[in-house]
Amino acid sequence: MLIMSTEHWKYVDMIKIIELIFLAIGGAAGAILRFKLIESELMFGFLPISILVANIVGSFVLGAFMIISNQWHLDSRYTFLVAFGFCGSLTTMSAFALDSTTMLQQSHIGFAMINILLNVSLSLGSIFAGKTIFSMIIES
Repeated sequence: MLIMSTEHWKYVDMIKIIELIFLAIGGAAGAILRFKLIESELMFGFLPISILVANIVGSFVLGAFMIISNQWHLDSRYTFLVAFGFCGSLTTMSAFALDSTTMLQQSHIGFAMINILLNVSLSLGSIFAGKTIFSMIIES
């Protein structure tokens, strides 16, 4: 039977607190950027592209971060900062879903379908682009 000392648990608790601090800082930064993008009310016809831009940027950053993190063996705290915090709060499935359903309810079916197609395909493409570009940068 393994018994952990009180000092061990204090160390573990301190690591968790530091991870939460990194998560909060990244989350705040991503949320502020998303808020500013949404506040700008970028539109293309009936298509709200503020959310699309947030999802594309966040997906690209996440893809790039995954390559950088793996290549340079970054401390897990940076995953909390960038992936979970920043990208998690910047990208937004709920706002994308709300925009799409609002367009459908307003009978803008074509724009809703374009919104859905662009958000899904460009978010996936941005993850791939971020990973590919940063893989090439690191390998050169």
